[in-house]
Amino acid sequence: MAETVTINGRPYLKRSPLGVLGLTIITIGIYGLYWFYKANQEIRDSTGDQTIDPTRSLLAVIPGALLIVPPFIAYYNTATHLAQMERQRGIANEVSPALVVILGLVIWLAMGAYVQEHLNRVWDSASMATMGAGVGAGRTPPPPPPIG
Repeated sequence: MAETVTINGRPYLKRSPLGVLGLTIITIGIYGLYWFYKANQEIRDSTGDQTIDPTRSLLAVIPGALLIVPPFIAYYNTATHLAQMERQRGIANEVSPALVVILGLVIWLAMGAYVQEHLNRVWDSASMATMGAGVGAGRTPPPPPPIG
């Protein structure tokens, strides 16, 4: 089950990387395509970068696979945007775009789990920063004063 985190008033899903892997296997890859679209959409919404087009990324993977190269460019671009988000958040161990391309080439199923793990790190970091700023929906109120 995915956990919803709210960052700057927008909901984002923290999906289980193993869930992404499992659902991709069970649905014979269909969930992997849906996940790739949603991940690109969330990255676009989080960064505000309107040059990120989830539909174009998905089309690069499906019919673009006939030309061999476009899916790997889409994987690389997605990972590059994610690495930029991790750098902005100060996350030390960031996603490797080259590894994402290699996983997309060799073990396509594992690529989604790897990218989702890094996306979850960004959501964790951003939601903690939001909560620390006092704007988070999940912020707990201070304890009541002692009775006495």
